[in-house]
Amino acid sequence: GAGGKPSRSAIVADTASGHHFLTIHGYSCTKDLPTGEKISSRPFKVGGHRWRIDYYPNGITSAVADYVSLSLILDEDVAAAVKAKHCFCLSGEAEKIQATRLASAPVVTFSSRRSCFLNWYSTFIRREDLQKSKNLENDSFTIRCDILVVHGYRAQDAAAAAFVSVPPCDLRGDLGKLLETEKGADVVFDVGGETVAAHRCVLAARSSVFAAELFGPMKEGKADDGIVRVEDMEVEVFKAMLHFAYTGSLPEMRKEEEDVTCQHLLVAADRFDMGRLKLICEEKLCEYIDIGTAANILALAEQHCCEGLKKACFDFLAAPENLRAVAATDGFQHLSVSCPSLMVELVAM
Repeated sequence: GAGGKPSRSAIVADTASGHHFLTIHGYSCTKDLPTGEKISSRPFKVGGHRWRIDYYPNGITSAVADYVSLSLILDEDVAAAVKAKHCFCLSGEAEKIQATRLASAPVVTFSSRRSCFLNWYSTFIRREDLQKSKNLENDSFTIRCDILVVHGYRAQDAAAAAFVSVPPCDLRGDLGKLLETEKGADVVFDVGGETVAAHRCVLAARSSVFAAELFGPMKEGKADDGIVRVEDMEVEVFKAMLHFAYTGSLPEMRKEEEDVTCQHLLVAADRFDMGRLKLICEEKLCEYIDIGTAANILALAEQHCCEGLKKACFDFLAAPENLRAVAATDGFQHLSVSCPSLMVELVAM
């Protein structure tokens, strides 16, 4: 009937936000970099994702050579693109101004290891204005980067939306802290002489091998002192595997060590029946196949039944010049001894 109370609903964004301060020390030294060359910050975490800032002291292109340019990079591999707002300012500007600036910034899409270069940050500040600015003190200045990650959207009752804001699930962060603090840990592993504490239930839920070792009738490797000995594994690899077991993500790795770490982690994932971790390592190793590594990676793929990685190696070796170059390496000699069945397939190529 007429005069009834109207119904209302709302669409709400699930977001997580934070900010990072990047200080440029010795600004006058960075001015020697040519236009288009950058200096990258260390990675940092905001909104559940890992980021870095690229700083171009003489602009990203010749069109903006009189400016300092900035770019925000999503410094991790993600299955789905990340939607986020961000804005930069010189540290010292009012919080309210920055909040308004972030609110009006567009939501943009970041994919794995890629930047979203917004035009106005290619002209972040004119160099001569920075040099006159009170923000440049003792040849250094600080940039503040605010980021708001949009995790998704949901529909709900309008009254609830007006009063209650539910943050996104942070199970990964909470379990990660549990591992880090060792609170309530009830099992200790001895890996290469170093002890690592963990939680039986978490490990059993994530790995059938851990479930059998920690709760099954065999309880393999358990000594009288209650410590589980883990043979033939480096402690850093074991810790990386535990980090994945608790958080579903890889720990930060130095880029120059990533390929070797992923090879060791793949072996560990296969040994402890952690299928997703094994596939993530396979995927990463596909990027590292070259003349020097192809034979070793192919042997690893064959020994641990990694079909995707094996195909990627064969795809690389399908080029005759690559096959010839790899055949001259020590790794290839090892491959011929350790995996003779592969040699038949390679000869067929």
